[in-house]
Amino acid sequence: MSTTDLAGIREEYLRERLDEADVKTEPLAQFRAWFDEAVRAELPMVNAMTLATAAGDGRPSARIVLLKGVDERGFVFYTDYRSRKASELESNRRAALLFYWTALEREVRVEGTVERVDARESADYFASRPLGSRLAALASHQSSVIASRPWLEQRYAEVEARAGDTPECPTTWGGYRVLPDAVEFWQGRPNRLHDRLLYQKNARAGWELKRLSP
Repeated sequence: MSTTDLAGIREEYLRERLDEADVKTEPLAQFRAWFDEAVRAELPMVNAMTLATAAGDGRPSARIVLLKGVDERGFVFYTDYRSRKASELESNRRAALLFYWTALEREVRVEGTVERVDARESADYFASRPLGSRLAALASHQSSVIASRPWLEQRYAEVEARAGDTPECPTTWGGYRVLPDAVEFWQGRPNRLHDRLLYQKNARAGWELKRLSP
């Protein structure tokens, strides 16, 4: 595709509007309302989100991860604690999340600090995963360089033979919770005059709601 072709791509946003009078007072409650709508709309991979982190020298990186829990504290995902994302989160506890639900013309941006999920909570979630996923977590040292695909498959076979159908959650694997201090809700609108509502955490007044220019 040429640059000219890319410049000609257009999408008009006509579905909904986003008014201050219609949203929840707490951003996590508003997120759950929007998430439930996305689930009812049967969108594919509704819990997929971009996770952005940065290394100690400021170099950013981003990847898609899956939301596996959300409550009044924040947003939970799981990973290998030896992965690149985990290494960056351990050195820089700031992170950002991005949800984009194309069919609903909606986006949610989250910024906050990150903490590790309690080991018991991680183990409980690990036990709920499909067996193959649990074995893969034991076989893979995420983000490390490996010799080949056959080497990885051999490693998986060795773990399967050793662990059987009851692999335990390794100490090198678990969850992180993003504790938000800013959550923005974006609703596409005609003529690019989009609705953007930003919740910002205020130590004295709780959450403040602001409208941003598109």
